[in-house]
Amino acid sequence: MPERLDIIFSALADPTRREILSMLLEDDMAVTDVAEPFRMSLAAVSKHLQVLAEAGLITQEKRGRVKWCKLEPDALKAASVWMQGFGHFEPVNLDAFERFLARELDDPGETPERPSLS
Repeated sequence: MPERLDIIFSALADPTRREILSMLLEDDMAVTDVAEPFRMSLAAVSKHLQVLAEAGLITQEKRGRVKWCKLEPDALKAASVWMQGFGHFEPVNLDAFERFLARELDDPGETPERPSLS
């Protein structure tokens, strides 16, 4: 289980991949549609999609000539349960978790009593 969490959190560490997951909340999307709003090559977006797929956060399926991406929401359950164990995080509030980690990594000698996550 810890290795699985490492893979999931590593995939979620990138803001582009988090944005892709947000886009896929709406509906399945073709890879070209996923790539459209980003200022990067289709190959770069495909690499992000591969990381998400390896983490189990999305699945990809070829339909005819088009490759489609689908969100796998159950894949986040383990990470959500783990974060809830700390009591400081809302379920799947990854942006707040990222801010918390950034503060901790900026000054590891300082240990606030109760970090604010808002």
